[in-house]
Amino acid sequence: MDTKTLMDTKTLMEWSAKYHTPNYGRTPICLVRGDGVRVWDTDGREYLDFGSGIAVTSLGHSHARVTGAIQEAAATLLHVSNIYHTVPQIHLAKLLCEHSFADRVFFSNSGAEANEAAIKIARKYGKERLATDRYEIIATHNSFHGRTLATVSATGQPKYHHGFEPMVPGFKHVPYNDLRAMERAMDSHTAAILVEPIQGEGGVHVPDDDYLPGLRKLCDASGALLMVDEIQTGMGRTGRLWAHEHTGVVPDVMTLAKALANGVPIGATLVREEVGSVLTPGTHGSTFGGTPFVTSVALATLTTMLDERIPERAARMGRLLMERLAAMAKARPVITTVRGRGLLIGIELTTPAAPVVDACREGGLLVLSAGDKVLRLAPPLIVDEKDCERALGVIDGALAAAGA
Repeated sequence: MDTKTLMDTKTLMEWSAKYHTPNYGRTPICLVRGDGVRVWDTDGREYLDFGSGIAVTSLGHSHARVTGAIQEAAATLLHVSNIYHTVPQIHLAKLLCEHSFADRVFFSNSGAEANEAAIKIARKYGKERLATDRYEIIATHNSFHGRTLATVSATGQPKYHHGFEPMVPGFKHVPYNDLRAMERAMDSHTAAILVEPIQGEGGVHVPDDDYLPGLRKLCDASGALLMVDEIQTGMGRTGRLWAHEHTGVVPDVMTLAKALANGVPIGATLVREEVGSVLTPGTHGSTFGGTPFVTSVALATLTTMLDERIPERAARMGRLLMERLAAMAKARPVITTVRGRGLLIGIELTTPAAPVVDACREGGLLVLSAGDKVLRLAPPLIVDEKDCERALGVIDGALAAAGA
């Protein structure tokens, strides 16, 4: 990094406050370097990163294989547009299909764009394949599907709607993990159900084992599509490559982003053959979707996940953390619930999470919140037992410091 950019932290914070739009409630540190499960700020302080850029850097920072793919791809071919075929994009699409239910893949730049594509596919499928006026998508309360106008309309959290009304029509919301509510909401206009296998931003809520299978049955009976948003849960995060695999359910559409290229922006919408066939030439597209650069990096990331059995490691480390946190909860009444799967874990508290997040940072640990009273842990999937023990110690100390 150019040393001219490494100015004193106070000046950088002042410039940030002056030149950025004020839409982020930023933490008062400036990160400059990462290696494995650790990052460093402008003052040289080291942190254990248990947020992974919100479940993105699942192979950790500066992973050798990913870095090598970035260097090689940058020196080979950055961008030529989707007017042309490119080799890494073809290989990535093939690998994703070979390791999922899907037959086809559409590439975009983000999770919101992946969900936008899914929404358009559902509407087009409803009109063309079901030959009815099916345009409505049913999502759930407390869900999170993106920040574009359509995906924020799909998101079942009114706080994200405020100031942007009217919302895009064509969306309904029902309680999460409630099959009866979903069944009552479905009608002749229902094109699809859009659901997270585990709600991440909404508080790390894991549904009952029969929830996704029940949604599959409802869709089979009505002809509607079952679309799973795996943007946060995919790529091994929950201990399986895809979170829906825990239930044995086969969706019609799956959306991915976050960890797919370990920090380089990419989104993907995976579909069954019949569903993907509605995207005929000219119906949808993306200038930067699936460039040779980003698909090279994603290919290296996914190949590493498979070769090194990263999802199994996530399952093992997740069990360790959950067991230790459950024991901690017995000594810390402020913890009401510990829930999650693999290395996506929520710790619900009786008090606001923000002071605990701050105390963890002061102790050298970066964690997330998910709602007002939930601590969210989403460390890199390469985390080891020693790092987990250190993190648990900081969390326990932070709860004590917060008066818990």
